[in-house]
Amino acid sequence: NVTPPELTPWSKLAQMDASHFDAATVYAAVNRLRVDDLHPYIYRTHDGGKSWQKIANGLPDDEPVNTIREDPERKGLLFAGTERSVYVSFDDGDHWQTLKLNLPPTSIRDLVVHNDDVVVGTHGRSFWILDDITPLRQLDTKVAAGPYVFKPELTYRLRRDNNPDTPLPPEEPAGQNPPDGAMIDYWLSPIPANSPMAYSVTLEIVDAAGKIIRRFSSRDKPEEVNPKDFNVPMYWVRSPRTLSASPGMHRFVWDLTYPVPDLLSRDFPISAIYHDTPLYPEGATVLPGKYAVRLAVQSSPGGGDFGGAVGVYGNSQPLEIRMDPRVKTSSEDLRRQFELDRKIAGSLHRDYEALQQVRSLRAQLKTLTAQNPNSQFAQAMQDVDSKAAAIEGGEGGYGARYLSTPEGRSLSRLNAGYGTIISALDTADAAPTTQQTAMFAELEKALEEQLSAWNQIKMKDVPALNEELKKAGMPEIDLQKPAPPDSADSTSQDED
Repeated sequence: NVTPPELTPWSKLAQMDASHFDAATVYAAVNRLRVDDLHPYIYRTHDGGKSWQKIANGLPDDEPVNTIREDPERKGLLFAGTERSVYVSFDDGDHWQTLKLNLPPTSIRDLVVHNDDVVVGTHGRSFWILDDITPLRQLDTKVAAGPYVFKPELTYRLRRDNNPDTPLPPEEPAGQNPPDGAMIDYWLSPIPANSPMAYSVTLEIVDAAGKIIRRFSSRDKPEEVNPKDFNVPMYWVRSPRTLSASPGMHRFVWDLTYPVPDLLSRDFPISAIYHDTPLYPEGATVLPGKYAVRLAVQSSPGGGDFGGAVGVYGNSQPLEIRMDPRVKTSSEDLRRQFELDRKIAGSLHRDYEALQQVRSLRAQLKTLTAQNPNSQFAQAMQDVDSKAAAIEGGEGGYGARYLSTPEGRSLSRLNAGYGTIISALDTADAAPTTQQTAMFAELEKALEEQLSAWNQIKMKDVPALNEELKKAGMPEIDLQKPAPPDSADSTSQDED
């Protein structure tokens, strides 16, 4: 008889879990509710049941245990569900600590470790999922010394949402899906009390060739969204994903995209999710493959003056991205889509960069004209401004009919044209269509014409005008001067 002596009749053997690593190891969850005993009972054997050890140290004294599971990846990592919460042990049950996070107090009737997630079945509050427990599998003394970025779990390239219809209203009861993208967890060591020291954190995503494709910093300014610019309530909008530099454990989600292209106009999609809808279009989605995540942490003894940072610490971890297994598109077609997406982003950058210079020029000409209305150079400045205005054009929709008009070939309209292709290209994981490829070729031709015309103004008209302005002692035109925020054309958008 190997039954522990305290397990009298009416003790319920709630669950037994065989070890994934040792044929002689078994864990048992026992509860004694039926005899008014609310103490926790978990037992462990390492000799095939000949002897059992009680392992409940750290569990509250008034929480009966319903379930015990061993992690299939890390030996000695255990999870337990009680009548109130979930607990974890990193040392084979010798010590336990809470893992409830935002789980409300409720009876946990069972739990399973499914791939990299812990799923708990409750009594009365449905089931809950703790996404991505890979950091728990990696915790050790080296991690505690920090700073440290954990190896991310295997990440699948999934589309955020393809719902083409009206989204569910916020009051509709609905569960929350895992975040879209790679979940990157990192740890920053505690800072001594009353110390002025501070951290600055940088995360870099690197491809297999060692090229940095995304770089995030805790000092990045989050993208601002002005509610007046959009005809949707702001409760749909996703909060900015930013890196935290405070001590402790943090999770950052990278959405698997390159930087956002330089578009003049972006909007929210109809595939909206409450508090989780990003602006579209986003950057190109990376191809499946091998990547790396690099963490760099600067510590400053001056409490934020990182000009005097005393060191850079961190580590690197591999990241594997696989394609959504439901998508049957070939890798070659995915590559063609990706390459066109990146080419469009490059053209948009050239378009936007030139457009900002044009707007800067026009703003400076406007200021000079207002300050010197009767200047002998007024007509020359007006002539240059007219040429620049034709290149800038007005913001608005884009259609094929525009290419036959000067306004349709302006930098502003071409920017909208490239945006039209991206919006269509990113609706599915598929090769570019014939129409998308043809439209891109047309836009490229028109863009080269406009950039050539703009270079003529930069190389001839602006230097000639500056020479005259210099002789007259007037301020010269500086094309590197940023355009003022209100210099954009206020033409209303078409519905093309």
